[in-house]
Amino acid sequence: MADAGIALNRFGLGARPDEAVPGDPRKWLLGQFDAFDPKPQVIAAQPNRQVIAGELADYLDQVRMLRQQGAAGNSQRPAAMAPSSMTQDRMAPNMMGAGAKSEDPADANDPVKQARRFAQRQARDYYVGAVGARASAALVTPAPFVERLVHFWANHFAISIDKVQVVGLGGLLEFEAIRPHVLGRFGDMLNAVERHPAMLLYLDQAQSVGPNSVVGARASGRGNRNLGLNENLAREIMELHTLGVRTGYDQADVTEFARAMTGWSVAGLTRGLRARFAGVEGTAGDFIFAAPLHEPGTRTIMGKTYGQNGEGQAQAVLNDLAAHPATATHIATKLARHFTGDTPSPSLVQRMQAAFVKTGGDLPSVYRVLIDSPAAWAAEPAKFKTPWEWSISAYRALGMKTVQPQAVTGLLNQLGQPAWKPGSPAGYDDIAASWAGPDAILRRVEAAERFSAKAGEQIDARALAPRLFPATLSTGTAQSLARAESAGQALALLLVAPEFMRR
Repeated sequence: MADAGIALNRFGLGARPDEAVPGDPRKWLLGQFDAFDPKPQVIAAQPNRQVIAGELADYLDQVRMLRQQGAAGNSQRPAAMAPSSMTQDRMAPNMMGAGAKSEDPADANDPVKQARRFAQRQARDYYVGAVGARASAALVTPAPFVERLVHFWANHFAISIDKVQVVGLGGLLEFEAIRPHVLGRFGDMLNAVERHPAMLLYLDQAQSVGPNSVVGARASGRGNRNLGLNENLAREIMELHTLGVRTGYDQADVTEFARAMTGWSVAGLTRGLRARFAGVEGTAGDFIFAAPLHEPGTRTIMGKTYGQNGEGQAQAVLNDLAAHPATATHIATKLARHFTGDTPSPSLVQRMQAAFVKTGGDLPSVYRVLIDSPAAWAAEPAKFKTPWEWSISAYRALGMKTVQPQAVTGLLNQLGQPAWKPGSPAGYDDIAASWAGPDAILRRVEAAERFSAKAGEQIDARALAPRLFPATLSTGTAQSLARAESAGQALALLLVAPEFMRR
């Protein structure tokens, strides 16, 4: 790979035929820091949080009412038949079957079926649109390197929309908490992410109750054992978002951090006693600190004591985690892996870590070290494209400037990487072994054939290839394209060529 091809494909999102090849690849990458638009029109046009969260709040009220009615009218109903909150929380919406359906009147009193229908509505009206907006922004961005960084951070701070409360809010975490901070300080992005309703709901922080808090004491007095401390968010912040695994903290530190975080919640989107006792006003979907849920007392985490009151206690812990040297190493390693190969150079990781620590987590300073590194410009392809990366580079190669939301959603589902749905807080894997299997390759071949069939004879892949891969196209690929029986076959071959599969 020549430097121009590396800039376009390894750092960027793939070349477009209507854009010039960068004459100075490094300068072109750095210039994107000024060209990036954190809120392009296609994203700004998406429904706002108040609309989506308002519908979620109405749905939760409906489910609560149905449960109360069911409890009053079916006191003898066997417990095994009662719909569980976990069933509703983890209801995976069928994105491809999210069209409107007539509702059986009997379903109106079934909370589980209502959860499924609600998830389908949120998917149809909000999730699919957000996926389309994300893709369309990536097609025409003047800053493809920074756009790639947005996608990297969205996967680092992963949520999964297979939880019913998160379906409509999933895209907003990226749009509201990551895009505005991708060129800022890591600590600011971390704070925005951990306070976002999608994260607080996904990892069950919104309803975490301190055992000795006002709400916890009342619930205990009434024999309610369903309320309690939830450690999910505290654990993932330490293990995935900041320090990384095996970096000097233990289970006691996680529990103490979870106690410090009690009270970090979301207005209008909690349930039952937690919502009634919290008594905190706020617009549905906004971050709130619900003092009646907060566990009182001093916390000791990783040898440091935090005596702050209320919201400030967890905030102080989060600030320290954001600046910790282990966090710097964890972030540097993941960035280096994403851009330079599955086994990044230890020296590069060390230089990026040093820049992070020296600047207090200034992300552009870390990115500059990456751009300056010879390891990032190695001539051999360093990474195997994920389905998202391959899809966006294919759309860009075809010169597309917009994409139908349902089409890109369906393509990503077919290829095995639906947006914001990794199924785990760890996000999607960023190594070749996870994406280069025979079945995965076959799916890309099938998609490439559909792309070429739609393009017909309009695109000359033989002329397009050198523009997509300047001074990079191999002799073998060039010969395959020259021998193709038709323009359509040549285009399909180009989209699955080694140059197109790797970056």
